[in-house]
Amino acid sequence: METFLGFDYPTLWFLVIGGLFTGYVILDGFDFGAGAWHLFFREERERRIGLNAVGPVWDGNEVWLVIGGGALFAGFPVLYASLLSAMYLPFILFLVFIIFRAVSIEFRSKETMIWWRKLWDVAYSVSSTMLAFLLGVVLGNVLQGIAIGVDFQYEGNALLAFLNPYALMVGLTSLALFMTHGAIYLLMKTEGRMYEKLTSLLRRGMIFFIVTFSITTLYTLLYIPHLSDAFRNEKLLFIVPLLAFLSIANIPRLVSKKQYRRAFIFSSLTMSFLLILVAIELFPTLLYSTLDPAYNITIYNAASSEKALGIMLTIAAVGTPLVLIYTIFVYSTFKGKVQLDNTSY
Repeated sequence: METFLGFDYPTLWFLVIGGLFTGYVILDGFDFGAGAWHLFFREERERRIGLNAVGPVWDGNEVWLVIGGGALFAGFPVLYASLLSAMYLPFILFLVFIIFRAVSIEFRSKETMIWWRKLWDVAYSVSSTMLAFLLGVVLGNVLQGIAIGVDFQYEGNALLAFLNPYALMVGLTSLALFMTHGAIYLLMKTEGRMYEKLTSLLRRGMIFFIVTFSITTLYTLLYIPHLSDAFRNEKLLFIVPLLAFLSIANIPRLVSKKQYRRAFIFSSLTMSFLLILVAIELFPTLLYSTLDPAYNITIYNAASSEKALGIMLTIAAVGTPLVLIYTIFVYSTFKGKVQLDNTSY
């Protein structure tokens, strides 16, 4: 098997896809979180500021989802097919909500009628909330495992099987984390009365996250033992959950000092460490079968040919830095507090 930098191609591609989805979660995570808070803002000006805080960047953030999804399809087509077959309904709902969210942002200020703006306000906030929740639901099912059978075919109930208790808990935890992340981002972009209101909302968001995260972690340790196997076998890996907990604990400390830029960095690090935990818990498995471990989908039985992986790694090595440069340019261009003008949403 060919290797590069000491990693075989399937392992290296696993890391590349993990990095792409981590970038997406950090960037679109604050978008979703900001949108989830949208209906908590009662005044027209506050809602416009909230929209304009994410308006210049939300579509660029979704580029990371497109690249990550394409990389998953190209690198692990077996996983892509089995996961979408099993999670067909949540993925379709995700697409519906992501369309409505985009339309809401663009349409909301096209007319001045109160009912029109309220309609799109609700659509924007509900869509953002459901997007954050559905990402967590899919992740929860991946961690817990799904009914994969012979030839990696899904043999469960495609309609409601994804709505199991663990997936719902992970969904709520993801929503809580995104809302915390989004409130911190909005605090960096706002001032005045809205800034004061957001400080109160952020406290609620942090409490929401700490409670849901604690419950989900306890449930994972008690009822999903296969996720702890790697840590029992290699004690050095405990440094990752330790870093995750320290990062989480540092957020309220920085918030109390009103150091929101640093708090945003640590909420981003929290997401990164938690996704690294997920990678460690799964590797080399990509999707556990609840029917028989023989049907587990791994990085080896799901991967494309080594030649294809090698070619695509070259493309990723060129394309990913370009997307990163574009992202940095956009955020540096639109840095600072939001100011409304005639071109604002």
